[in-house]
Amino acid sequence: MKILVATDGSEFSRAAVAKCCEMFAGLKDNEIRIISAYEPVITGAEPFAFSAEYLDEIDSAASKRATDVVSQAEVQMRGAFNDNAAFSSRVVKGYANQVIVEEAESWGADLIILGSHGYGLWRRALLGSVSNSVLHHGPCSVLVVRAKEGDRPAR
Repeated sequence: MKILVATDGSEFSRAAVAKCCEMFAGLKDNEIRIISAYEPVITGAEPFAFSAEYLDEIDSAASKRATDVVSQAEVQMRGAFNDNAAFSSRVVKGYANQVIVEEAESWGADLIILGSHGYGLWRRALLGSVSNSVLHHGPCSVLVVRAKEGDRPAR
């Protein structure tokens, strides 16, 4: 089975990584791809424009954070799976909902696993919902994992 695990490093994503380990670690011949997306920097117009160097620093920091998140998830998953799965990872610049769906399509994923931030109606309307978008546009089955009540931050 080809399993795409999307992570942003949040406790919700960590819950998704843990659920993948719990469900599939005992099974053999899985391919697991861990992916993280970081959004492109939106530049302002004069007189609020930023220097190219500053924008490059922001972009580099976001890329490094996404790379670190993917590496941490891979270390955790390799430990749980031992040698029962083949792992790959990607860090992609773009909007998470689009990146996840496009990666699942191009890679031929059988399952997408990602966390849900559990936003209410108004926050979802304002911020959007990556998990909802992937659920409705994904090319395969999607498992949306919620963090346990005690693991969720106070809102």
